[in-house]
Amino acid sequence: MSAPDASGHLPANGVTLAYDCFGDAAAETILLIAGLGTQMIRWTEAFCRALAERGFRVVRFDNRDSGRSTAFTAHGATDFAALSAALAEGRRPDLAYTLADMAQDAVELLDALSVRRAHVVGRSMGGMIAQILASEHPARVGSLTAIMSSTGNPGLPPAAPDAMALMMRPAPDPSLDEAGFVAQAVAVARRLAGRSDPLDEAAYRALIRAELRRGYVPGGFGRQLAALVLAGDRRARLAAIRAPTLVVHGTEDPLFPLACGQDIADSIPGAAWLPIQGMGHDLPPSLHGPIAEAIARTARRATPSVPGEQPAIDPGRGA
Repeated sequence: MSAPDASGHLPANGVTLAYDCFGDAAAETILLIAGLGTQMIRWTEAFCRALAERGFRVVRFDNRDSGRSTAFTAHGATDFAALSAALAEGRRPDLAYTLADMAQDAVELLDALSVRRAHVVGRSMGGMIAQILASEHPARVGSLTAIMSSTGNPGLPPAAPDAMALMMRPAPDPSLDEAGFVAQAVAVARRLAGRSDPLDEAAYRALIRAELRRGYVPGGFGRQLAALVLAGDRRARLAAIRAPTLVVHGTEDPLFPLACGQDIADSIPGAAWLPIQGMGHDLPPSLHGPIAEAIARTARRATPSVPGEQPAIDPGRGA
């Protein structure tokens, strides 16, 4: 696989973000936002190339507190018992940062890259950040795609208990027990994968080891999870989104059940709903082409980028 066409670090919102790019620098930009506790390389080079081949410049980046972007290790590990107690008492816990901060990171990364407007694609927690970006910064978002994400609606079905237990199980310190750390990550991924595309465990082990080589951030998962938990219900803000929107979700997602994706589609006027039979909480290689094409089709529904002009919306729901 060829390397990215450009890469580096840029200041944004008081942090430094690691990023790379694929495709023609003069083309419209697709911005990919990663999920909870993961790095930008979860958007594989093959997937980025599939989007670039459809005529876009593709930018992926490490969220704050992951990979090679600014880490918040000085804030320490998240005390979830204290967080729960504060919520029970009606107090808002102190957080290292919020999902709104992470959305502002993305806006300022676009500024640093001289991109006025991008087609924003987020997966899982990244889909939540993308929702905030599209609702709070509409002029910066040409189109929105949310993959395996949710609205924060407290009435939605919860995650499968065994999947959540695996996610929350403390991981071994990879500096002391890399094999144990990788084995636990594979166990989680195996549970989250859909039956239509069983996990390629060898490839996934290689991905986890690549993340460890790039930069493991102790406590980053917990601090990002705290931001996610405290993000609240976004439905009222989603109703104001006018950018063409696509919602992609697996029918076998054990972390965010199918109703979570449907809730996003129901909350955004004109959103296209694309449930994928047998897909879990993952993005297997067999789906790279179809999902890339659906993202590209959604991006092409946006009006041309004109300073001061908001994107128009296509009233149709077909992706």
